[in-house]
Amino acid sequence: MARYLVVAHRTAKSPELAAKLKELLAQDPEARFVLLVPAVPPPGWVYEENEVRRRAEEEAAAAKRALEAQGIPVEEAKAGDISPLLAIEEELLAHPGAYQAIVLSTLPPGPSRWLRLDVHTQAERFGLPVIHVIAQAA
Repeated sequence: MARYLVVAHRTAKSPELAAKLKELLAQDPEARFVLLVPAVPPPGWVYEENEVRRRAEEEAAAAKRALEAQGIPVEEAKAGDISPLLAIEEELLAHPGAYQAIVLSTLPPGPSRWLRLDVHTQAERFGLPVIHVIAQAA
C-alpha cells in the first residue's frame, strides 16, 4: 500500500488530478492520499494571513469531499505553508517515511506560478518520486 502526498491549490478539484489519482488506485487499490493545500494568497500585495489559511483549509475540505465522491480515498486534507516547497518539507518532516511519492498538481505553463518557480523540479530534493499533473483550475 502506497501513501501519496498530494499537493495542489487551484487544481485540487480538477478532473486531471482526479484522473491521475484514479490511475494510481488502479495500480494499487490499497493506495491512500493526503491532500496538502498551500495557503497561497490572492493576487495583490495586501492580505490577511489568517484569512488565507482559513480559505486554504476550506479549499482542502471541499477538494477532499469532491475526490471522495469519485471513490478516491483521502485520509486527510489540510492547509500548508504559503510556500508549496516549505509546505511539503514541513509535512515530510512531521511524518518521516510516511509517503512513497509526491503528486504535485499545477496549472499549465503560463498561468502557473509554481511552474515559474520550478516547484515540480525542486520538490525532487526531498528524495521521493514526484508525479507532476498539469491541470486546469477547477
